[in-house]
Amino acid sequence: MVQQSPYGAWKSPITEAMVAEADGRPGFLGAVGDELWWTEPRPSEGGRRALMRRTADGTVESVLPAPWNVRNRVHEYGGRPWAGAILEDGCPVIVFTNYDDQRLYVFEPDSWRDPLPISPAPEAPGALRWSDPVIDLERFEAWAVLEQHTGPNPTDLRRVLAAVDLTRYGDDAVVRELTDDSYRFLTGPKLNSEGTAVAWIAWNHPHMPWDETELRTAEITGDGDLTGVRTVAGGGGESIAQVEWARDHTLVFAGDRTGWWNLHWTDPLTEDEGTVHEAEAEFAGPMWGLGMRWFQILASGDIAAVHGKGEGRLGIFDAWDRKMNLVEGPWTEWAPGLAAVGDKVYGLAANAHSGYEVVEVDSLTGAAKVVAAAHADKVDPAYYPVPEHRTFAGPGGREVHAHVYPPRNPGFAGPAGELPPYAVWVHGGPTSHVRAVLDMELAYFTSRGIGVVEVNYGGSTGYGRAYRERLREAWGEVDVEDCAAVARALAAEGTADPARLAIRGGSAGGWTAAASLTSPAAQGVYACAVVKYPILDLSGWTGDDTHDFEAQYVYSLVGPPGVLEERSLERSPVHHAERIEVPFIMLQGLDDAICPPAQAEKLLERVAGQGVPHAYRTYEGEQHGFRRESTIVDAVLAELALYAEVFGFEGPDFDLELKP
Repeated sequence: MVQQSPYGAWKSPITEAMVAEADGRPGFLGAVGDELWWTEPRPSEGGRRALMRRTADGTVESVLPAPWNVRNRVHEYGGRPWAGAILEDGCPVIVFTNYDDQRLYVFEPDSWRDPLPISPAPEAPGALRWSDPVIDLERFEAWAVLEQHTGPNPTDLRRVLAAVDLTRYGDDAVVRELTDDSYRFLTGPKLNSEGTAVAWIAWNHPHMPWDETELRTAEITGDGDLTGVRTVAGGGGESIAQVEWARDHTLVFAGDRTGWWNLHWTDPLTEDEGTVHEAEAEFAGPMWGLGMRWFQILASGDIAAVHGKGEGRLGIFDAWDRKMNLVEGPWTEWAPGLAAVGDKVYGLAANAHSGYEVVEVDSLTGAAKVVAAAHADKVDPAYYPVPEHRTFAGPGGREVHAHVYPPRNPGFAGPAGELPPYAVWVHGGPTSHVRAVLDMELAYFTSRGIGVVEVNYGGSTGYGRAYRERLREAWGEVDVEDCAAVARALAAEGTADPARLAIRGGSAGGWTAAASLTSPAAQGVYACAVVKYPILDLSGWTGDDTHDFEAQYVYSLVGPPGVLEERSLERSPVHHAERIEVPFIMLQGLDDAICPPAQAEKLLERVAGQGVPHAYRTYEGEQHGFRRESTIVDAVLAELALYAEVFGFEGPDFDLELKP
């Protein structure tokens, strides 16, 4: 029997602990011989990443116990943290980065020996960081990106490709630098099958990797040095996001010269080039982390690729018929983490009713099945929200893409004549996107009677270069306008209660949430806001006030140095705190190097005494984004408590301590 109850106060079996347990997803899938390896989050173990192994007989195990944490801090966001190969005796050898000391370790999981450090101990903690490794068995080395911090400031650093001897441990570790540091940023090396040539992607400030990158190649000498280093594609406003070697020694890469990240090829010897497959669809995405794999070349020469327009479906490009064939199955979204073993491709796939699973696809038969990390429902799926994919009209009639999740609970309905409250969820980045997959945190709110709309505002990826460049020099304007347009439209059509709209976001999404409280473009739209680890002062998010990767990002988002300060004064919430009229909460990790607590504290100082109810909750040991179970539980309860206070329903037993 369905019970009528105020929206927001519905009883739900989805608990805060379930939200924390489901936080994160498997990542960095890869093949070692015929085995699969990947990382998995462990929120209950301090947020560490466990290394997982699936052997040929289907056995799945966690390889390294706590406190091993297979993760790195290159670019602060981190990148691919492990690589593996098969030794002559048929056993695997693995190299990985350990989060606590950022060193590279080697171990043979089938032997008794513990992992051993093969990179030097840095002079200062975390001063030598490694990412996106590969194992070169010919020289018995690990090749990887080395990020060396040379001074006290976040931008005092250099990055190179370097090789590490797998047989020299601890104080005897040996490092060979393979490239100079003329490029500020590099991806990890891709060696051809003979180990005679290498390719990688590089770029420099002020570009971000989705603005412009270069595809670099070199020959490898008998001594393992690089010669003939040159750029063979990219530059000139083209972003190349991934490269792989084909069997004929040509390179296949995802570049956006067509306005979409499509597949192209080039021959580094002859400099011939062409298009593999062109379509109005993305075959790659923003390179926020090193080692992302949107496509893989199979033994047949066909290409498995995650692609789509506003979605990420898996397809197999038939190299003979020159056509893309979609993989059938229940999965609507595939993560950029493919691995190929012969003519089988493995990936991380999900849909609106399941989290990410490890899926095997036989490209020859089309058969697909879950082989690891299978989704298991902790509650009846009737409590999961069902997305409605919508396109709204923004200012000037421009398209704004969004996923709308109405409240859903099989045991409850709202009072007759009452409209539900809605929260606008703003993704981070801002050069990023949100996919319509099962999110237990989102389900936590919708199952309690609070609708959610996730907005892929102008600037989001997945819809071509023109859509994502809509935000160029317009951050704090286009994003705010698009989110407000969606919120107003939901209210105008009778989907949402116009008096009970909220906005929430973290990082760049935290910026948009806070800016929406001070921008005339969103005046009067929102009744409250949840702002997590935000950017709040644009002029204070450059150079040494943030981390190196994004130290000049704001120039493309807001404007070059000549106009940045002026636009920062116009748009930054810290300069317009007097415009904030509605309650808000600020949630901040105290060890955040990307959006430091100083940003949040500056706004709070200026809000103090204005009579606006607000709360500031901080979390020791948390960096950018929350990973610990206790933090996630507290943040979810704080958000629900805010909505209960503002929207007028019975909330959780939680002391939010809203103070003016």
